[in-house]
Amino acid sequence: MASGGVRRTAVAMAALGSLVTVAALSACGGPSGQGAGTGASAPPGGAGPGTASPDTATVPGVGDRLQRRIPADSRQVVAVYGDGRDSADSTAVLYTKQGTTWHRARSWKAHNGTKGWTTDHHEDDKRSPVGVFTLSDAGGVLPDPDPDPAPGTGLPYSRSASFAAPHWWAKPYWHDFDYVIAIDYNRVKGTPPNDPTRPEGSSKGGSIWLHLDHGSGTSACVSLPKPAMEYLLRTLDPDLHPVVVMGDRAHLEA
Repeated sequence: MASGGVRRTAVAMAALGSLVTVAALSACGGPSGQGAGTGASAPPGGAGPGTASPDTATVPGVGDRLQRRIPADSRQVVAVYGDGRDSADSTAVLYTKQGTTWHRARSWKAHNGTKGWTTDHHEDDKRSPVGVFTLSDAGGVLPDPDPDPAPGTGLPYSRSASFAAPHWWAKPYWHDFDYVIAIDYNRVKGTPPNDPTRPEGSSKGGSIWLHLDHGSGTSACVSLPKPAMEYLLRTLDPDLHPVVVMGDRAHLEA
């Protein structure tokens, strides 16, 4: 798969077959029990979704432990602030680094795992993993929303019908994977998001993505409104080494 200095490439996925697709999707999406409501609270700094806030020297609401795990060359951070350890509600914020300070660019309501968050994620625990993870690859059922990016920009994008959620899932979930961005947890970077390889073993879970929101909690992914996913796919730049910093607020601040 292409890296930061190369144009993004559309990759055919049909060869993976239906078994690969089901394995990948079952790890991420699908009906996941009782989800929490949509009333996510404001991110650190007090401003609500979509509003600006003062620049800061560190990512707001993130303590020294996780702050140190943000790569020194990263200039884009998607911070996901979970409302609580056992809550499926969260707020996602895109920060961009300008000089030595972080600027809040956009903010959206979001959802995470139905049962909340964990520092020891395992397959089917219905909790999203806490941590700092790189964002390297994207894809989905729909065409790349930024099909002709400037050279060196845009995450590699793999379009394929194999991303589609099975229609035996409830209808609200059918479009979850129209757009996805792979969170680099227990996966091989540089491969399509629905590559099923699990370097740390299947028990540690995988196929944890940013994807479209269906209004409630997920199996382990982070879900966002469609305009948010389109914006991120147009904005995240491999040359800026984007990462996601995610967890409930208490873990993030520790």
